[in-house]
Amino acid sequence: MNTTGLGEANGWGFMSVPHEHVASFYRHERRDAAASVIGLDGRAHAEICVIGAGLAGLTTAFELARRGRRVLVLEADRVGWGASGRNAGFVSCGFAEGLDALEAQVGPADSRALFDLSRLGVQYIAETIVSANRRDIVGGRGGLSLVRTSPGDRLQRRQERMAESYGCKLDVWSREAVCEVLATSAYFGGLHDPAAFHIDPVAYTDLMANRCRAAGVWIFEASPVSRIANVGAGWRVETDRGVVHCEQVVLATSAYGVLNQTYRPVDRAVLPVATYVITTEPLGERLADIIRFRGCLSDTRRAGDYYRIVGGDRLLWGGRITTRRAEPARLADMLRQDIQRIYPQLGSFKVDYAWSGLMGYARHKMPLLGQIKQGLWVATAFGGHGLNTTAMAGQLIASAITEQDDRWRLFTPFGLRWGGGPLGRAATQLHYWQMRAMDRAGEWRSRRGRDAKPSAPVISDVQAGP
Repeated sequence: MNTTGLGEANGWGFMSVPHEHVASFYRHERRDAAASVIGLDGRAHAEICVIGAGLAGLTTAFELARRGRRVLVLEADRVGWGASGRNAGFVSCGFAEGLDALEAQVGPADSRALFDLSRLGVQYIAETIVSANRRDIVGGRGGLSLVRTSPGDRLQRRQERMAESYGCKLDVWSREAVCEVLATSAYFGGLHDPAAFHIDPVAYTDLMANRCRAAGVWIFEASPVSRIANVGAGWRVETDRGVVHCEQVVLATSAYGVLNQTYRPVDRAVLPVATYVITTEPLGERLADIIRFRGCLSDTRRAGDYYRIVGGDRLLWGGRITTRRAEPARLADMLRQDIQRIYPQLGSFKVDYAWSGLMGYARHKMPLLGQIKQGLWVATAFGGHGLNTTAMAGQLIASAITEQDDRWRLFTPFGLRWGGGPLGRAATQLHYWQMRAMDRAGEWRSRRGRDAKPSAPVISDVQAGP
């Protein structure tokens, strides 16, 4: 086997697969997945070892390799096995933490600089897809953030603030405008983001893995890391069957690294939070008659739904969160009921795919990004906003290592704070239940006649998005 660019290496081979990709709609579409994987079995040397072959790790590895560095990636399971292959596929600016809270912590100037970095991630994904001539990965354009209570002038004020403070163009949609494209009376208006789009995240992850390999990156799957140790001027990374000696390490494991206990100081700072996604059977014209917006759809509740049309006539729907790691037995029924509350006209339908995924959150709801020890870097805790922020993180860390770019220091205020362990998970679960109760109370007040209810939604020839 050719080892050019890897340095000294020996003893790797084909391994049995410890975990197949989750049985999602994306896996159904991924017909060319390899049946076997190459795992590390022996000793290897590289300049930089990236731990985790999700989008944060792959983007970092590719950006380092294209700058001439010798890079090796270790993945405990499969490329994109964790959150990178389980998410809803929404690509938009921002972070899990809201901008108002962000300004309160770091001030308007740094908040604007951070938001601009999040835009960098959106731009990176768009340009990568175009340069690879893989426009098929994009499922729709535009994002509609919907309100389920009377907004008053909140939407207008938000639009103006985002334009003035962040240079972000959003369009206010009235309740009537929303009803033109969504046949439901559940929403009272929304904000449209023309820059947002949605993708098949597994197809995009595969694209990034192929770019890495073409750039000379070695990716070893089925190779969980058991120990990371600082040895002299470098690092020793151990797996159950091999060892990597390197100059620098990048931890890019997120919530699944917590389960594997990859590196305790980072694991303690990341709180695993589960969310759930289903995809319906093909629904044909009845879906086209009810949802005529082909971009990203979500609501602004503290514990909201998010959904989009995939495969032409299927509805992909996500929602609900829990800190329990076991998947609920009634997952499909729970989310089916959520859909039917908003779109009862869909009637009865089958759920073809149902899966869960873990999001990694830090207590401050911002990414953990930067150098935590000499030669040890972290890129994790993207908090359910990971497509744009993983792309951003990969660029920042690669440019920091190779070009001494110090933009990563904008994330210094958001350090490795202990997540609370089991008590932290319990507190998060209680907070979620409280948020759901507050959401329901607000919706009940809005429907008690304080807001004029429009006539039955009428679908016209207007269609937002492609």
